[in-house]
Amino acid sequence: MFEPGHLHRVNPVATPDQPAYSIDLYYEVRQDPVEGPMLQMRMHGEVAGKAFEEAFELHRDTAFNFASVASRIARKHGLPSDTSLLLRNHQEYDQMFADIRAKLGSHAGDPVDLDHLEKDGL
Repeated sequence: MFEPGHLHRVNPVATPDQPAYSIDLYYEVRQDPVEGPMLQMRMHGEVAGKAFEEAFELHRDTAFNFASVASRIARKHGLPSDTSLLLRNHQEYDQMFADIRAKLGSHAGDPVDLDHLEKDGL
């Protein structure tokens, strides 16, 4: 389920290949006085009965990589690597991506500061 600022993913019944999970991803843009616009994301939920919460931040020009970071965190907490947390429902991913781009005022072809890739751990 997607609504601006929030994506919820749930798999209520575990299978041999897939644990039960419920994960919420919240995001907002904040203005950092030094770094400029920053995408703040907070993930929390449960995978196979184990709760977790993590937050991360990406610069405006690297925010397009949010799905990679969120997927890495989900895998770290037990979601199998072949599970597509964000791309499972591509329409909702597209809506989320468009919302983030609008909130950041970013456009296709905007330059990327390579130092931001390193700072954001990408």
